[in-house]
Amino acid sequence: MQLPSVTPDSEAVRGRRRSDDDPADTGGRKKRRGGAGRFLRDIVIIFLVALLISFLIKTFLVRSFYIPSESMQNTLQVNDRIIVNELVPRVTPIKRGDVVVFKDPGGWLGSTDQVSSTTGNPVIDGFQWALTQVGLGTQDSDDHLIKRVIGLPGDKVACCNDFGQTTVNGVPLDEKAYTKLPAGVTKESKDDFSVTVPADSLWVEGDNRYNSADSRLQTGTPSKGFVPESDVVGRAFVITWPVSRWTWLDDYQSVFRGTDKSTQ
Repeated sequence: MQLPSVTPDSEAVRGRRRSDDDPADTGGRKKRRGGAGRFLRDIVIIFLVALLISFLIKTFLVRSFYIPSESMQNTLQVNDRIIVNELVPRVTPIKRGDVVVFKDPGGWLGSTDQVSSTTGNPVIDGFQWALTQVGLGTQDSDDHLIKRVIGLPGDKVACCNDFGQTTVNGVPLDEKAYTKLPAGVTKESKDDFSVTVPADSLWVEGDNRYNSADSRLQTGTPSKGFVPESDVVGRAFVITWPVSRWTWLDDYQSVFRGTDKSTQ
């Protein structure tokens, strides 16, 4: 008895029809669609959790800024990127010598310290804005300043003694390790001054002493040159960009040894 011939094409057609009518195969397709949906849902959840974690890190731990001016040379160069520890001063107190980022106390920002970080491109600026909201961008850097803390609350800060040095509570500071002065100049400040830092405030100066609109030049502003500690965002502790300048920032505690009033 001769069996009917079956071509591969006809078998394939019949096979597809059986598959189309097979309830088990329909369930498999539904499972595959359900798996894809769960995968997309998981991706969205991971993304939202990452944003939340980034926001919390920005709010409580660390934050990125860029340097818009020459006022902290040679410690910091224009367009350096830095990371700021926001636990200072919330958890850890500020020390003399710390490099701190702070909000403008009122009237400080001017042409020598402010450079806009926006590009004019709405797509790029929008992306930068989103990164800034979660602490990864630096678009709000032009609303802040960065200086070195010289005087803490209650300190008497003065300049200059007979050797051109700044003194804190009568103790002369040897600041040559971090200050930048014009060639042939040894006096740490062009103009003499003597102040006592009020409670809950700081006296700050740029390392580029003859090119920094710091506390010395802000005595006519509402804060009278002092920075309220509540305006401090945090302490800068590392340069992250460019890679060639990656380094930890020194607070030069040895420079301020003996300045505590309790030790005098």
